[in-house]
Amino acid sequence: MKRTAIFLSIVLMLAVSCERLDTVGNYSIRSFGELLDGAPGLVYLVYRNSEKGGWSLEAPDGNARFFWSGNSAASPLFDVMIEMDAEPFIAAGLDVSKLPDNFYFNSENNFLAVGTRLGIEQYDGEDSPLALYERIVKFRRDMIGYHGAMDHYGINLGDGNMFEWAKDLTTNDKDIVFVLNPEPFIKAGVDPNKIEGWAFAKVPVEDEKGRMIEVDKILKPFDLQ
Repeated sequence: MKRTAIFLSIVLMLAVSCERLDTVGNYSIRSFGELLDGAPGLVYLVYRNSEKGGWSLEAPDGNARFFWSGNSAASPLFDVMIEMDAEPFIAAGLDVSKLPDNFYFNSENNFLAVGTRLGIEQYDGEDSPLALYERIVKFRRDMIGYHGAMDHYGINLGDGNMFEWAKDLTTNDKDIVFVLNPEPFIKAGVDPNKIEGWAFAKVPVEDEKGRMIEVDKILKPFDLQ
């Protein structure tokens, strides 16, 4: 009985220590809060079916936005996603019928969305934009990463799609970046070099062994300062 109590105490201490040592998760919260404070005119409360569905951070050009939610019941598409104007992709050859299931195309409003579900139960707590991000860090820490080459934190939306923001807005010229995996677009007929308002470029990242490699991405970066 005594050994069991000691073992449980050690497990609890290790769990607390790991939480304290999670610098990426913890500092990403502070950094995300600074991003929200630095872009007040771009952050909006989104309503779904007359309910508070979540928050969005809109690109300065108005052609893309990052959406995150704490209420899955009010999010008919995805809990976290990038929404974007579909026209530049269609003009570059996109056949929307060939996109995979993690995409959604709204023909009425002509926008594309790519994202994922969080798998978190419906949220009834504080619904400020930062509180909902903290909830993602708490329950889906696996989705949060740090991109050392760009000095960015990011939320992984699955299949190589991400929303990233600068760790320090005052020193980085790419404060927010909408990041898309080009492969499904190419398979659906898109010439990635012809997407107006987006850049097709190689991005340095670490592979599973910690080695630096370059991967192709479709990017929409902005400097908010």
